[in-house]
Amino acid sequence: MKLTISQKEERFAWKLVIPTVLLLMLLILYPVLYNIYISFFDVGITSMKFVGLENYKKILADSDFWKSFGITIAFTLLTVIGSLFFGLIVALMMNKEFKGRSLMRTIILLPYITPLISIVSSWHYIFDPSLGPFIDFFGRKLGWISSELDLLNNVNNAFVVVSVFNIWRNFPFVYLMILSKLQSIPSELYEAAEIDGANSWQRFKNITFPELYFVMAAVGLLRGIWNFYKFDEVYLMSKSAGTLPIYIYERVIGTTSPEFGIAAAIATILMVVMVTLIIFYVKKVLKW
Repeated sequence: MKLTISQKEERFAWKLVIPTVLLLMLLILYPVLYNIYISFFDVGITSMKFVGLENYKKILADSDFWKSFGITIAFTLLTVIGSLFFGLIVALMMNKEFKGRSLMRTIILLPYITPLISIVSSWHYIFDPSLGPFIDFFGRKLGWISSELDLLNNVNNAFVVVSVFNIWRNFPFVYLMILSKLQSIPSELYEAAEIDGANSWQRFKNITFPELYFVMAAVGLLRGIWNFYKFDEVYLMSKSAGTLPIYIYERVIGTTSPEFGIAAAIATILMVVMVTLIIFYVKKVLKW
C-alpha cells in the first residue's frame, strides 16, 4: 500500500518525537515508579525488606505527619493567595503610564532574580533575635513587641516569617504574568465602557478581571504545586517551619537511621493528594 505525502510526514514526525518521549519517560516516569516500589519496603543503608502497607500505616497514624500536612496546606494557601493579590495590585499599578515606570518594573523583579542564598542571609540578619534591626527597632526602641521574640526558631513565628518571605520573593513572577496579559487587553473595551458611564471598579469587574481570570488561575495552580513541595526557601529560612518537605528530609537525612521507605511512602501519598487536587482544580477553576 502506497503512503500519501501526509502519512509519510506523520510517520517521520513520530520518528522524531519518539526518542524524546522515551527520554522523558526514563527521566520522569522511572523515578516515580521506583519511589512507589520502595515505599512497600523497609529500606536501610544496607538492607531492604518487604513490609507491604506497613509504611503507609505508620505514616497515617503519625500525628507529626498530619501536623506537617496541615501546616503545608496553610502555607500553600496563604502564599498563593498572597502572591496573586500583590502580583495583581502591582501589575495594575505598573500598567499605568508614569515617569520612571521602566526603572520600577525592573526593581520589582529583584526579589525573584536575586540569588536565594543572598536574600536569605539578609532576612536572617534582619530578624536575628539578638542583633537584627527588626527586633532592635520594634522591640527595644518602640516596645511594640517583646525584645526576646524569636521569629526564626519558634514554630508559629517561623511559619509567618517564611510565608511572608515566600510571598515577597515570588509575587514578581505573578506580577509579570498578569502584566503581560493586561497589556494585551484591547483599549477599545475600556473606551466603550467609559462612554457607557462605567466607573473604575465596574471596568475592572466586567473587563479586566474576566480577561485575567485564566492567567491568574493558571499561575495560581503553578504556584500551588511549587509551594506545596517547597523545600529550599523554607529550609534555608527556618528549619522550624514544619512543612512536609522538611518533615520528609528529617525522616531521611536528619536521623542516624534513615527511613527511606517511610519517606517514599510520604512522597507517594503527597503525589496522590496533589494529583487529586490538580484534577479538581482544573475541572472546577480552569474549567477544562
